[in-house]
Amino acid sequence: MDRLSGDLDRRTEQDGADDALAIPLTNDVELLLERSERRLAVPERLLALEELDVLYDETKQALWTFMRPKDRPSFTRTMLTDFEAWQSLIKQGFGPERLPLRYLILGSRAPGVFCFGGDLALFHQLIRERDREALAAYGYRCVEILDRNMHALDLPMLTIGLVQGQALGGGFESLLSFDFIIAERGSTFGLPEVTFGLFPGMGAHAILSRKLGAAMADRIILSNETYSAEEMYDLGIVYQLAPAGEGVAAVRDFMAKTDRRHAGVVNARRATRVANPIEMSEYYRIVDLWADAALQLREQDLKLMQRLASAQAQKAMLARAS
Repeated sequence: MDRLSGDLDRRTEQDGADDALAIPLTNDVELLLERSERRLAVPERLLALEELDVLYDETKQALWTFMRPKDRPSFTRTMLTDFEAWQSLIKQGFGPERLPLRYLILGSRAPGVFCFGGDLALFHQLIRERDREALAAYGYRCVEILDRNMHALDLPMLTIGLVQGQALGGGFESLLSFDFIIAERGSTFGLPEVTFGLFPGMGAHAILSRKLGAAMADRIILSNETYSAEEMYDLGIVYQLAPAGEGVAAVRDFMAKTDRRHAGVVNARRATRVANPIEMSEYYRIVDLWADAALQLREQDLKLMQRLASAQAQKAMLARAS
């Protein structure tokens, strides 16, 4: 991801240089002042989050965000706090009569991983402690973040999930809240919770059943199968496939092709949400069922959960070291 990030930065700088060359000298000072004002208008805290790298591309009016986990690439409490701040600051700083924002993109800097999903180490600890309240509170935070993203933060923008590796469990669920998923070939998707006696409790049932129907949603949720990016494309979950290593370029291409019809696509997505509404009460009820099920796990299930958490942490450590 560092290579892709460098490419993103270089392209943004080059685009700016090309734009400047195309502007008559008489407008040069005004252009520079306008760009300076836009940069200053980006909330400073948004660019200094602990586990999220945020870059604003003023030429495309796009906000690129890459998860940068300090530990394993999962939705830890720290990561959730960053996402809550991210959403709040975007709503404060962007939109009509503020800084323009047409596209919001989320990817990951974790090598080969979009996100492993829920914090299994935390789940293991809370289940051992019989702390249902904390389990439910974690789930509520997740679905609240997901719901705000489902509604594009009530801004006239399109949201894009960029997948360059594994998207498992809650990582897959979170992607379902984006308007469009662009995935590199070789990426994989799955909901492995059933292997240790649980089910995905933070969005999968509600969203997949509406997108694919109840029967196909059950097949994906209960099968413990890993699906390729191509299979997800055939199902209509992934919108666009990209060659390995070219995900960022594919997102840029998508934005270029969508620009002229941006308003129509934004309102089409809003119409889809009207046609297939999901109330927060539905998310909360499913989280409650998930928390209850978590406290019913057997000892062998908890040991498997712990082994998976350790394996994920080990994989992340090896990937960072390579």
